Amino acid sequence: MKKILGLCILLLMLILSCSKDNYKIDGGVSDPKVNMSTYDFLKQHGSFDSLVRVIDHAGIKDIINSDVTFFATTDYGVRDYVAAKKQQKIIELGDENIKFGIQDIPAKELRDSMMVYLFDGQINRQDLTPDNKYFVSKLGAIPNVRFNIKLRRTRDYSNYLDYVDYLNYTKVIGTLDADEPDYNAIPKEEQDKSFDCQTSGIISTTGILHVLPNSHRLFFNAGKMAN
Repeated sequence: MKKILGLCILLLMLILSCSKDNYKIDGGVSDPKVNMSTYDFLKQHGSFDSLVRVIDHAGIKDIINSDVTFFATTDYGVRDYVAAKKQQKIIELGDENIKFGIQDIPAKELRDSMMVYLFDGQINRQDLTPDNKYFVSKLGAIPNVRFNIKLRRTRDYSNYLDYVDYLNYTKVIGTLDADEPDYNAIPKEEQDKSFDCQTSGIISTTGILHVLPNSHRLFFNAGKMAN
């Protein structure tokens, strides 16, 4: 009885959360299907304004709207990436007063880099398990890099549910960190970059959309940001 009551409370919390952030759609709470293309879905919701500008500048709208699975970065991650690129340009020019934005980043650079978030076909929750599963992005094979997409199982809500599965997207550099005997011995730049999607399984009329957390900076950039 306690678990049933707890489940009801958890579902209510999730529904209320979705009412605040209406771009967050999860197949477990509401209908995952949206009657529009992936690009139009992103454009309609304010949390992806900067991402849409990246897509437009890179000229990849047609790819986003093809039969692909797209892991989308929110505006937080795009903003921090642009700030890091600005800082890089400031150092190059020796001028802290420059104006810099998405339009100042080469379109080809953005186009190529965006391919690491795109995978041919539909990768949805029902296609995955907690076991590691590797996929090749539309960028193609990358030396010493693989993309592991799986369900990460947690029992953090054990008072309400037996377990919760998050859809996880990991950039594996070399060997999987979990397979290394001493994680602390792995250089920071060689550590895997792992993110649980904050929303997963949005089914548009063209493909599948998963939303990465706000903490994910576009293209895994870790550079210092300009003020």
